[in-house]
Amino acid sequence: MINLEIPKKQRGLIKQVHEVADGFLRANSRKYDLAEHEYPVELDLLASLIDGMADSGSTEGVRASGVSREEKKEKKGTRNGANMSAVLSIIEMCWGDVGLLLSMPRQGLGNAAIASVASPEQKKRFEGTWAAMAITEPSFGSDSAAVTTTATKDGDAYVLNGEKIFVTSGERADSVVVWATLDKDAGRAAIKSFLVPKSLPGIRVERLEHKLGIRASDTAVIVLDNCRVPAENLLGSPEIDTAKSFAGAMATFDNTRPLVAGMAIGCARASIERLRELIEGAGITIDYDRPANSQSHAAATFLAMEADLEAAYLLTLEAAWMADNSKPNSLEASMAKGKAGRVGNDITLRAVDLAGSLGYSETELLEKWSRDSKILDIFEGTQQIQQLIIARRVLGLSSSQLK
Repeated sequence: MINLEIPKKQRGLIKQVHEVADGFLRANSRKYDLAEHEYPVELDLLASLIDGMADSGSTEGVRASGVSREEKKEKKGTRNGANMSAVLSIIEMCWGDVGLLLSMPRQGLGNAAIASVASPEQKKRFEGTWAAMAITEPSFGSDSAAVTTTATKDGDAYVLNGEKIFVTSGERADSVVVWATLDKDAGRAAIKSFLVPKSLPGIRVERLEHKLGIRASDTAVIVLDNCRVPAENLLGSPEIDTAKSFAGAMATFDNTRPLVAGMAIGCARASIERLRELIEGAGITIDYDRPANSQSHAAATFLAMEADLEAAYLLTLEAAWMADNSKPNSLEASMAKGKAGRVGNDITLRAVDLAGSLGYSETELLEKWSRDSKILDIFEGTQQIQQLIIARRVLGLSSSQLK
């Protein structure tokens, strides 16, 4: 059974990551928000530091790049493993800066896809790559089953054609996990993911997007024009299994959605901690021993914000814990992402409101956090998509039965 306290073995990791987030990410947060598309060179040193921590074996999951769900031979007791470490690490890093966390070398969402669906041989072969993830296309957003990018088998390779948009780290990453269909007539079951090195002919970055938030992170449009990808770079099984639909590809989200939830929690926690300082500095007391309706509006609102944040945090830990213990967590992953994405954005915007003119000024990071938080309610499945997935799971209905 899950214990709601942070595992003892991971407390040292959290302390280390928090110090890194404060000294590297928070310290450079405004600099790279203003210098959109400029590569954060400070991250090279940080990436080397994190690699060293992970290679030492003393900090499981420190890379926070997504981890696999493998059946454990030992069934006794419970396990707080790499999923839990990844989520806790991401919360601390995004307390520092979301955009810079997304810019970390070898920490791409594509790395989570590799960890989720790749074979052991592929994981070893692709170790060390920095992988972006390309799903969304101009014709669709959150409906991943609507993929139109094609992958046609030609000898010992697949030829990929299509256009992908909103690819996080699409320019900086050295490879891209591309979702494509093997057969449009076969529907969802034919959708597979491919590891596409950007050194291959036929893949190019068309342009970079200018964005509301997470400006430190590059967001690219990628075009695949007769790009020949080795057949062994298809992640997982190449078989089109209509019984399983595209559950293998979608398993990626069971891992990445708790990570995105952790991003939202970290960003919201940064806002709420700074807001507390401003409120108390203005002489307002937040009293946990009195009913909220008997306190000032600012104090009562702050208490409600804290409660929402705690609920999102606990849902996220539950989803990570279930993955570590080989329990299906598709429902819980969507609940965590849906709750954290929404309340994260609500909290950062309320913090701007309550801080008044300071909340809207660039002298504080509150306005930046409110901008950064919006994307966390959108990517990896919008709020509405999460609610739809949750309803299907709770009611026991298929995607065709509940649209």
